Amino acid sequence: MRRRLFWKILFSFWLTFMGIVEGVWVVYALYGPPRKPLDVHISERIAGLQLASAAAALETGGQQALAALLAAWPLEERELLRVRPSETLGRDDPILGLEPGRPAELIRRASAPQAEGGGNYELVYDLAALRAQYRPPGPLNIPDHLLILGLLGGLLFSATLAWYLTQPIGRLRDGFQRLAQGQLDVRLGQGMGRRRDELSDLARDFDAMAARLQQLVAVRDQLLHDVSHELRSPLARLHLAVGLARQNPERIQTSLERIEQEAYRLDDMVGELLSLARAQADGEHCEEYFDLGQLAASVVEDARFEAQASGVIIQTNLTEGPQGEESLPTVRGNATLIRRALENVVRNALHHSSRGQVVSLDLRLDWPDRAFVLEVTDQGPGVDPSLLADMFEPFVRAPGAAEEPGFGLGLSIARRSLAAHGGSIQAANHQPHGLVVSIRLPFGPTGAA
Repeated sequence: MRRRLFWKILFSFWLTFMGIVEGVWVVYALYGPPRKPLDVHISERIAGLQLASAAAALETGGQQALAALLAAWPLEERELLRVRPSETLGRDDPILGLEPGRPAELIRRASAPQAEGGGNYELVYDLAALRAQYRPPGPLNIPDHLLILGLLGGLLFSATLAWYLTQPIGRLRDGFQRLAQGQLDVRLGQGMGRRRDELSDLARDFDAMAARLQQLVAVRDQLLHDVSHELRSPLARLHLAVGLARQNPERIQTSLERIEQEAYRLDDMVGELLSLARAQADGEHCEEYFDLGQLAASVVEDARFEAQASGVIIQTNLTEGPQGEESLPTVRGNATLIRRALENVVRNALHHSSRGQVVSLDLRLDWPDRAFVLEVTDQGPGVDPSLLADMFEPFVRAPGAAEEPGFGLGLSIARRSLAAHGGSIQAANHQPHGLVVSIRLPFGPTGAA
C-alpha cells in the first residue's frame, strides 16, 4: 500500500493547522484591541529610564558625571544616546517625540549646574534603533517559537489523525483482498479495538457480509452434495430398469413404465430446484398486487380435492374472512410464488396426516405489524424438536421418512418465496400431537386485488 491517503490527510491538515495558527496571530495583530506593540512599549520604557538617569547625572554632576554614567553603559546603548547643546530649557518639559504617533527619537532637555560651567543640553535617544533590537523576527513579526510550535504541533496532530483514519482503512483493504482470494473466514471487527465510529461500523458490516457469503457458499456446497445424492437413487433405478430389460426382453414393458416413472421424478426434482433458485429473484422484481385470502381459498379448494382419496378433513376460516374483515389488504409481489409456497405447506400437512385427521388453515390480520398471519395445523406425528429449525433447508427429512420425488425441497421453496416478499415461516409442534406452521406476510394497501 502506497499510503496515498495518509500523505494527503497529513499535509492537508498540517497546512490547515499552520494557516489557522498564523492567521489567528495576524488577525489579532491587525484587528485586536488598540495598544502599543510589545517592542514599542519596551523600547519607550527603557529609553525613558535611561534618558531620565542621564538627565539626572547631567543636572547634578555636569559633563563629568554624565560621562561617568555613559562609560558604565554597554557600547550598543551608549551609541543610542546623543548630547547636544540647547539654547532653551524648560524644567517641566516632558519627553518629546520628533514624529508624533510614530516617534523615531526621544528628546529630554537638561542643564548642567553653574559650578560645572552651566549650559543647556538636549539628550536625544535613538528610539528606532532600540525598537529594532526587540522587534520579533520572522514573517509578519510572528515570533520564532510560534512558528516552531505551529510546525511541530501541526505535524504531530496531522500525523496522528492521518494514522487514526488510514489504519482501519488499510485493514479493510486487506480484508477485501483476502475475501476476494477466497478466505471467507476473514473478520475485521476484533481488529478495530474500541473504536465506535463509522469505520468500525463498516468493519462490522464487512463481517456480516463475509459471514453471509460463507454461509451461502456452505449452503451451495451442501445443496450440490444433496442434489447429487438425491439424483443418484433415481439414476440407479433407471440403470437397473435398463439392465433388466436387456436381460429379460419379456419385461420390457414393465421396465419402460419404471423408466418413465423415474424420468418424471427427475423432471419434478429439476423443476423444484429451478423454483428454489428463482424464488428470490422473481419475488423481488414483481409489482403485482393480489388478494391473499382468495389465493389461500383456491389452495384449500385444490387440497380438498386431493384429500378425498386419503380421507383427511380440511377446515378453514376463509369463508367468513379473517377476523370478520370485509375488505382485506392486498399483498405486493408474485402471486404464483406465494401460491406455490402455500401449496407446499398444505401438501406437507396432508402427507403427514392419516384418514379422519384434520388439517386446519386459519388466516388473520396483525394490524400493529401490518402483516397477514396464516397458520396450517395438522394432527400428524409432528417433528423431532431438533429438526424444527432445519426442516426448511433443502432435502432435510425426519429420520425414517419415506423418499418421494421432490420431498425436502417444498418447504425450502416456501421459505425462499416468503423471504423474497419480506415474510417469514416457522414451525412448532402442536399439542397434544401434530405440527403448526406459521406464515407471516406483510400486506400493502387495502382493497380488492
